[in-house]
Amino acid sequence: MSKRPVSPPGGGALIKRAKSSADGSGASTTREIAISSNNDPRNKSLIRSVQRTSGLDAPIVSLAGAHSGEILSCRFSPSGLHLAACSSDRSLSLWNTYSPNTNFGLISSLAKAPLLDFQWSLFQPWIYTVSADHLLSVVDTTTGERVRKGRAHSGIINSLDRTMASGSGTELIVTGSDDGTVKVWESSTDDGGVGKHPVTTIDIGCPVTGVCWSKDGQNVYVAALDNEIHLIDIFFQVYDLRNTPTATTNGSYPRTQPLLSLAGHTDTPTSLTLSPDGNFLLSPSMSSNVIIHDIRPFSPSPTRIHRVLRGAPAGFENTLLRGAWTKDEEVHGGKVGQRVAVGGADRMVCVWEVESGKLIYKLPGHKGTVTSVDFHPKEPILLTGSKDGTMLLGELEAGISV
Repeated sequence: MSKRPVSPPGGGALIKRAKSSADGSGASTTREIAISSNNDPRNKSLIRSVQRTSGLDAPIVSLAGAHSGEILSCRFSPSGLHLAACSSDRSLSLWNTYSPNTNFGLISSLAKAPLLDFQWSLFQPWIYTVSADHLLSVVDTTTGERVRKGRAHSGIINSLDRTMASGSGTELIVTGSDDGTVKVWESSTDDGGVGKHPVTTIDIGCPVTGVCWSKDGQNVYVAALDNEIHLIDIFFQVYDLRNTPTATTNGSYPRTQPLLSLAGHTDTPTSLTLSPDGNFLLSPSMSSNVIIHDIRPFSPSPTRIHRVLRGAPAGFENTLLRGAWTKDEEVHGGKVGQRVAVGGADRMVCVWEVESGKLIYKLPGHKGTVTSVDFHPKEPILLTGSKDGTMLLGELEAGISV
């Protein structure tokens, strides 16, 4: 039996070549990785083809250079063509999702304290931001100018969400703060973005870490810390906004009784994210457990806990980690909300399959805690933001057998 001859000297080289699509359009749908022994790409000893699943220029794209501080939240626009990030350096950056991934906007000094969260408007080219100096601001993404700012709370505002499903025909914004209140605001072009006074104010009685609208826009889910007990229990409280409380003579609001309470965490929940079908609620926590609650009217589980996911450590920094659901059923394996993702203090991003609860991705790349993640609305792309001041766009498989 003859042996394979020894490779000629001269060192190896790794060559990447783009392979044109079969239809002759020139669009690159695969990548060839060739290993040559004499630096000649024509003399290949191994070829590996990698199927591309998105329109990104590369499977992994790094977005850096815009922020000098920690990225606290990052999200795709509703169309998926753009993305934005807010940072502890008090600035908001705007990027193109696809090549050349230009940072076409950097809006600085929106507040005098870190920007903690933001949301894209659903009907205007606006972005709503909240900050640690109690401000709710509205930014026009076409001009880069701040349309409006106002003092919305008396404490740090940790979270906000918006909806168009309330039936009123206007966009409603909900904010949650360390002052123990949740406020609902009405978006209006006449008032310069957001009304001067909230539509309703709800007293939770303890700091609020996350807020989220229900699917029909009638109720608000609130993640809060109840300081009335020593062994801290966390409850997600759902309030009916049709019964608006009135302020008392001293300006405070009466405590509103929740319609539903969801327990299960042993430490503070850091954020709330509703599944696209409105049946489940994703909540990371500082206990390093990620719980998916079943919020359907009739749940088969008495505790309403659908899944408990592990693998994303919260760390000791008490960071408000923000999770995400997949949004497009045709892209992410044929089912809406099939996967969820949460970052962790181990500088990794975990992606789970919801039905089985299995961890299918453990993605590295960052040099600091991954604070925020988001899925592209139309393609299998995962956006991650970190305390190292950078973002990563990562291409995932369209469907995966678990």
